[in-house]
Amino acid sequence: MKRRKQYRFAQNAIAENVIENGKPLYSSIKGNWSDHFKNNNPIVLELACGKGEYTVGLAQEFPNYNFIGVDIKGDRIARGSQAALKKGLKNVAFLRTDIQYLREFFDTDEVSEIWVTFPDPQPRDKQEKHRLTHPRFLEIYTDLLIEDGLFHLKTDSAPFFDYSLETLPAFGFTNLVFTHNLYESPLNQIHHGIKTKYEAMFFEKGFSINYLQCKNKKALAQ
Repeated sequence: MKRRKQYRFAQNAIAENVIENGKPLYSSIKGNWSDHFKNNNPIVLELACGKGEYTVGLAQEFPNYNFIGVDIKGDRIARGSQAALKKGLKNVAFLRTDIQYLREFFDTDEVSEIWVTFPDPQPRDKQEKHRLTHPRFLEIYTDLLIEDGLFHLKTDSAPFFDYSLETLPAFGFTNLVFTHNLYESPLNQIHHGIKTKYEAMFFEKGFSINYLQCKNKKALAQ
């Protein structure tokens, strides 16, 4: 296992679509993503992207957008990076960092859309501040997202989803639409039919998939 991780870390070190500590772009990419992608297309983030299945899937679906998967785990990012390279996708990048440091890599209003797909729900009360829809993270998203920029959440955790349904509107996100059963809902078309490995497993076992979409309203943010 250790050898496999080292191999993936070595892949990241030479992959042009991976931005991580030790590479020149790591400290200079903020506000300059258009230079990296060589276009001014809208930027979409997938936070806690894991193996980047959603990042790569969306990039295939929307070639006129730039997609960036963000995760702290280098061995996971490597899988998404290599998948994108094998598919010849030029509109994909992966950023290795903790989500709380996003402001170090993106300017205000530099992001058009954010996806959070099946994050750790952090179910214990003492873990609340680590939930990716906690106000300390929402403040970051509000800053980076353009006005009316979209925020998406998919999760199999009903308690985390209910928590998010409270925190997002309270922080000023508007036009909220949601479902507790995505695949039986008219909202199903919004997620473009992309399933992560674990989402497919949850679905096959009969778990309901929760989904929401809302818009960023800076004037209403706390």
